[in-house]
Amino acid sequence: MPKLIGTHSGTFHCDEALACFMLRQLTEYSDAKIVRSRDPAVLETCDIVVDVGGVYDHEAKRYDHHQRGFDEQFSAEFKTKLSSAGLIYKHYGQDVIRAIAKEADLDSSAVDQLHKKLYESVIEGVDGIDNGVSQYPSDIEPAYKESTGLSARVGRLNPWWNQPEGDMDERFAQAMALTGSEFTERVRYYALSWLPGRKIVEQGYTGRFDIDQSGQIVLFDTFCPWKDHITTIEDEALEKNPELAKIVYVLYPDTSGAWRVQAVPEKPGSFVSRHPLPESWRGIRDEALSERSGVEGCIFIHQSGFIGGNKTRDGALALARKALTMN
Repeated sequence: MPKLIGTHSGTFHCDEALACFMLRQLTEYSDAKIVRSRDPAVLETCDIVVDVGGVYDHEAKRYDHHQRGFDEQFSAEFKTKLSSAGLIYKHYGQDVIRAIAKEADLDSSAVDQLHKKLYESVIEGVDGIDNGVSQYPSDIEPAYKESTGLSARVGRLNPWWNQPEGDMDERFAQAMALTGSEFTERVRYYALSWLPGRKIVEQGYTGRFDIDQSGQIVLFDTFCPWKDHITTIEDEALEKNPELAKIVYVLYPDTSGAWRVQAVPEKPGSFVSRHPLPESWRGIRDEALSERSGVEGCIFIHQSGFIGGNKTRDGALALARKALTMN
């Protein structure tokens, strides 16, 4: 007999839709039936209940977050109160990751890294929105409106105020499919692309003094997403030795076979670089740039100074070395 996953009836939200999807990825609940009700007697028949019931008890498999006094976080590193999505992810997320990313053949260390990364990049936002936790102080006026996020799109699957409800269970199934497709894509990206990239960045960081004696230039022979990794790896190294110089430039080949030199941002997601490429080079291209910089094979320097290009590895490295000594 299929197991029963209980959640509340009526208007649905992103957190319980994603929680139910994640549970369905587990062998134990893969063919489970979703029961939507607020009747305690009906919920009592369910094997596991999320987002309703007023109880959080892992042993009893009850995962609500609305009750007075609830203040559970993912770990001591995070401040955001968990929603039902966060609760299910906290307790079952590692198994969910293994189930979705089977082909990655993840060891326990990799699963630990992914568990934390996917929480901070996907699940925490769902938790924050469902619990009404603002991303920034309330006295800051947003520069624009944003309504394309996952939680907003799930909300729009509910009927309009002037529409008949129709089949709410079918609508909820659509919400599960929507949250599930996005979560699955993120798990696969982080397991199969982001995580292998960390190994490349670790190798580049470890060998940085072989590239330049300053230790402030990192070179990758293969491009990979590096910004999150470089900050994390650098922070780990600085904890052990606070005297280490921070990375300023990253070099890597582009798809055309040329090389890029990119300034490291002050923090991930920032448009402000630690040390932009020199102002006197910005917005200049080709021969004019080679003449001004004194480095052959130049292609361009962006107007903001965050990135530039050269035809060769040695040329990109020469630009980076010169830029270290310039403003």
